[in-house]
Amino acid sequence: MRRVTLRQLRIFECAARQLHFGRAARELHLTQPAVSLQMKQLEGLVGLPLFEQIGRCLHLTRAGEQILDYGRKALELQRQAEEAVNTLKGTGGGELRIAVLSTGKYLVPQLLAEFRRQHPAMRVTFAFNNREAVVREVSGNTVDLAIMGGAPQGIGALAIPFALHPLAFVAAPQHPLATRRRMPLARLKNETFIIRERGSGTRSTMERLFAQHAFRPAETIEISSNETIKQAVMAGMGVSFLSLHTMGLELAAGKIAVLAVQGTPVMREWNVVHLKRKRLSPAATAFKAFVLARGADLIRRAAG
Repeated sequence: MRRVTLRQLRIFECAARQLHFGRAARELHLTQPAVSLQMKQLEGLVGLPLFEQIGRCLHLTRAGEQILDYGRKALELQRQAEEAVNTLKGTGGGELRIAVLSTGKYLVPQLLAEFRRQHPAMRVTFAFNNREAVVREVSGNTVDLAIMGGAPQGIGALAIPFALHPLAFVAAPQHPLATRRRMPLARLKNETFIIRERGSGTRSTMERLFAQHAFRPAETIEISSNETIKQAVMAGMGVSFLSLHTMGLELAAGKIAVLAVQGTPVMREWNVVHLKRKRLSPAATAFKAFVLARGADLIRRAAG
């Protein structure tokens, strides 16, 4: 193990996360044979297989899970050391890794753009995903911070709210219910609902609302993209339940109408989230403070 290099651990971490050497190679800008060679050498140094092939799927062995855990800790320590040195140098640099709820793609770029103007030397990487995947990234300590809805449970995370997040039922402007006022949810019982995929925070909020009202839609169409759902709604395929923060342009242009269903919009919160036990880097500390101070105002502007 003393001969294992940080480069090998970095390649292994990517391969273990992707569970596919080809995708890992593309992410790391390497060739697949180079990734395979590094993993073969790492297994030789460890003395145990780290991956196993079952059918067409790649899985981590027990040894692979152990090495992944320690490898991530080693890579994190290296990153913290770099952050500490940058702080001592006074360069204002550093690296910030953020996971963002997919709904946040309409808002978070505005936050990051303003933050980067204040910290131009800082390297920022971020990715959008559904709630289930974002929770996995936070619990696996592969990101510094997450921007998401409610606090994830059971992983020891700290969630601090910084802005309100409204969700509501929407339809095409020509829909017969678009001009109705204060109608009960039951009025939508015969409608086709275009809904997000399982694991989505928007869908979880919608399902909780349905359960509270003992409501069941007549038909559902599942789509894993807010943009595609909005296009389907505008085309008259059905109604949907979406974040109003995703529809600023469509609402302003009159292409989508908010339905006046009693008890809506449902008000949730945007949170900045990280593990309680995590030692935040200077970059993460700076971004967290920025979001808590400026996030609500910037989101209001971005959402229109």
